[in-house]
Amino acid sequence: MVKVFVEGYEDVAFWRSVFDEHEAEDLKFEIDVPPRGDFAKGKQVLMSMVEHSGENLLLCMDSDFDYLFEGYTAQSSIINSSPYIFHTYAYAIDNYLCYAPALHKICVKATKNDSKIFDFELFMSQYSETIFPVFLWYAYSARILNEKIFSLTEFRSTVKLNYLEIEENGRATLEWLGRQVSRRVGSLVEKFSEEALQLDDFAKQLEKRGVTKQNAYMFMQGHTLLDNVVMVALHNVCETLKRMTIGKIIGMGRLGQRSPQNELSNYTNAQRNVRDILINNEGYKDSPQYAGLHSDIERYISGLKEKK
Repeated sequence: MVKVFVEGYEDVAFWRSVFDEHEAEDLKFEIDVPPRGDFAKGKQVLMSMVEHSGENLLLCMDSDFDYLFEGYTAQSSIINSSPYIFHTYAYAIDNYLCYAPALHKICVKATKNDSKIFDFELFMSQYSETIFPVFLWYAYSARILNEKIFSLTEFRSTVKLNYLEIEENGRATLEWLGRQVSRRVGSLVEKFSEEALQLDDFAKQLEKRGVTKQNAYMFMQGHTLLDNVVMVALHNVCETLKRMTIGKIIGMGRLGQRSPQNELSNYTNAQRNVRDILINNEGYKDSPQYAGLHSDIERYISGLKEKK
């Protein structure tokens, strides 16, 4: 039995799903949080256990920026080089849950309506392009350990969506967001002109790690993405789909001259909570970032087999 320690209890289900794909009769994994008397959890607790990790003790964590910053900090070097540490490649588990190609299916499961009224893949690509300039500023500030330039709080307030107009696939919302980003970038360039000169090279460095203008959402702070962007989009799309279905049921009732109340009641009972479905979806397993994680675990298992 191989012990697998994760950052917190909320991460156990995710990593259980990951390792389910790799279990065999002679190889089993047990997912848990570190057993500490002070109940301390989190990434830094796992990092304090690196010297104890090995074939029978694996450490699994969110990448945060450590995957992108390899070679720039001691922690990132350890995380990227250890054969017994597995990380998400995406910023966090939340980013996996928000993988754009899976979002339409979330709406279908929640509303029982498969009408394609919104292109989530296109929207998230355009969202990423829109926020990319401030993403660079925030990531660069984090890499040089200077939050005074552009803090997480400032980044979050700049990129969050307060609403989504689904008409024209969110065009008006993205235009509004673009104006927010432009104002913020203008202020940053004025205050930190020397740092601004470094951003083009920094973007090229990130590109080598798989970050593009179209997929930046997979590498931004996960809670902000899930709570302030994707849930906003899902809620608005699902509410529209529900109204469409209810309107259809009422219309059919009028045509048939029968009360649609039973059908409406059945439809209401069939609906599911959007957030619950999002949290439990596994559509991220088709993402390039998950492929990297999968490959790392396969490499570890191959090493075990070679020693037998």
